[in-house]
Amino acid sequence: MPQNFGNEGKLQETLSKVVELLPDLWKLADSSRDVILSYRRALLHKWNLDAKTIARIQKEFVVFLLYSGGEAIPSNLRSHMDNSFVPRNNLEEAILLLMILLRKITLKKLEWDPSILDHLAFALSVSGDLTALANQWEELLPGTVNRRERYQALSLCYYGAGKDLVALNLLRKLLSKEDPTHVPSLLIASKICCENPDLAKDGASLARKVLENLDGRCNQLEGLSSCLLGVSLSTHSKFCISNSERVERQSEALHSLETAHKVTGMSNPLVIYSLSLEYAEQRKLEAALHYAKCFLNLEAGSSVKGWLLLARILSAQKQFLDAESILNEALDQTGIWDQGELLRTKAKLQIAQGQLKTAIETYTHLLAILLVQRKTFGSRKTLYKVCWM
Repeated sequence: MPQNFGNEGKLQETLSKVVELLPDLWKLADSSRDVILSYRRALLHKWNLDAKTIARIQKEFVVFLLYSGGEAIPSNLRSHMDNSFVPRNNLEEAILLLMILLRKITLKKLEWDPSILDHLAFALSVSGDLTALANQWEELLPGTVNRRERYQALSLCYYGAGKDLVALNLLRKLLSKEDPTHVPSLLIASKICCENPDLAKDGASLARKVLENLDGRCNQLEGLSSCLLGVSLSTHSKFCISNSERVERQSEALHSLETAHKVTGMSNPLVIYSLSLEYAEQRKLEAALHYAKCFLNLEAGSSVKGWLLLARILSAQKQFLDAESILNEALDQTGIWDQGELLRTKAKLQIAQGQLKTAIETYTHLLAILLVQRKTFGSRKTLYKVCWM
């Protein structure tokens, strides 16, 4: 279009509508390739479109890239400047467009649209880059979203990225300065604390605050907070100096977990697993075995930690052959990269039965998987996380 053509002519209005509606026609024709090409043509060529129209096209293109189910054809390298980022797939192209939209909002060229951040949260969560999502939240101008929403979203991003203490500090700031009775933040903070032995006492305190603020209004949240309270008390009991205090904490932990089970029934795998683990800790092995089997049924046999718990309970009952059979079944149903702890536990069972030669073979198998994985993924990826009982 000529630069002096202007935006008030009828032809310009018609052209704008054509550019915007053409991808929709290709969608109706079920031609993904032409949909993508028409979106790219609309965004890369100069049609004298206004900022709102361009933003609308970019957002619609993002929705198509993220949720259409088809993989986009690679973009034409000739349409990019030297040293510019070239997306390799749908996800990267969608993230690039969303970041461009957020930058326009930051520069006040567009009005705030919360759905843009929702789409970006989905895209970056799928890609596994939650730190990048946290950076986008931090770059939002003050007043774009309220402080409580910002703190909570940032804490979830850092928690998902494995930066638990950063997430916890943000939640503490939210609870101390914004809303001390904010139940979702209390729950997330309690969960972070109960996963860290040094913070188990704080986790119990936070879970109690949740129960105080719920006041019986939501059974699911009540069950979850009771479960977190039980897990925190159980962890805290291991650090008690006196035997009487340890027994008291263990009793409180078991009572909280049983309360959680009464509230949620058999619908919450976390409650069932935690209850089984606590029964095992207190050497109530028959009850532990029952709930371990229930947990595996709930997870349809897909949980490695469920298989491990069941095998260890059977081992504690001196049923070594049954425990080894459980581990063999788990190995048959588990991908190679998730077999590390299963093989390690199997080798320990074989040692307990005096089968040293067989145990060496199992450890050799484990070592071989570790070496292959290191060559495949490098030294940064861990084969398994140790599950303590």
